[in-house]
Amino acid sequence: MTEFLSMRDDEKTALFIDGANLYKAARSLGFDMDYRSLLAKARDESQLVRAYYYTAMQEERGQEFSPLRPLVDWLDYNGYAMILKQAREFTDAQGRRRFKGSIDVELAVDMVAMAAKLDHIILFSGNGDFRRAVELVQSMGVRVTVVSTIKSAPPMASDELRRQADLFVDLADIQKQIGRAGGQRTTQRQESPAAPEDELYEGEDEDFEDF
Repeated sequence: MTEFLSMRDDEKTALFIDGANLYKAARSLGFDMDYRSLLAKARDESQLVRAYYYTAMQEERGQEFSPLRPLVDWLDYNGYAMILKQAREFTDAQGRRRFKGSIDVELAVDMVAMAAKLDHIILFSGNGDFRRAVELVQSMGVRVTVVSTIKSAPPMASDELRRQADLFVDLADIQKQIGRAGGQRTTQRQESPAAPEDELYEGEDEDFEDF
């Protein structure tokens, strides 16, 4: 067994990344994800079948550009399977323009559908709504590692999901392996596949709800 995320070189493995949830967890710890390093390590230390990245896209009517587009395009061209969903716009009780979108169903369905072809699933999310899906794939003989953090304030990982997982890995403990420190950020996105996500998810905290 390797030390990185409990990966084994003889196991068929897939990554399931809840994009918005992972972004918030990493940012709460003060770093940006380096998706190039994550994919390289997964390929080196397991029989990686697929790395899925799920996110809701907030794109304006009549416009082609979203703040997430640079990250989404880079991931799509560099080995990640992208599952995108259009966020819906609404106005809240205070009259503010907001967006809502959830990829929970898509991610859960894909985990269950892929389970028969896998030995190990690594779920990058602390969302407790995934507990039942994790339990189901475990009943099919698949190990599940959950990656999130309880070292943020508030903790990003639900207790019920942590208890259900075969292994819980705190994101803070692997920061040096798959993270970029905030002080090392660059604005040259084309040269940096780990472009600063606070720019790419611009405005999400104020205007976006994941539900």
